[in-house]
Amino acid sequence: MAMAFVQEFAIVDGDMSTTNYDAVAAEIGDNAPDGLIVHTAGFDVDRGVFRIFDVWESREAGQRFLDETVMPIIERLAAQAGEENFTPPGHETWYELHHVLS
Repeated sequence: MAMAFVQEFAIVDGDMSTTNYDAVAAEIGDNAPDGLIVHTAGFDVDRGVFRIFDVWESREAGQRFLDETVMPIIERLAAQAGEENFTPPGHETWYELHHVLS
């Protein structure tokens, strides 16, 4: 069954820059990894967050991509820019989807 993965980063002091997201996305590139159905990212101003919402064929596929691709990039960029410049998400969750159309 398809799985949703959600990360939310608080908008702090009105800062709606996407510098960190853009740097990570540039390193990943535009080719969808194995198991990814859809990736979205954008601001939900009403809730005060920048939200990443992904749909994966399985949690294992998504977690593998996070562990093997995303986290090494974030760790390297954070080390270069300073850990304080890479705030972790305030909310992160996985859940099984009941219905997906594509």
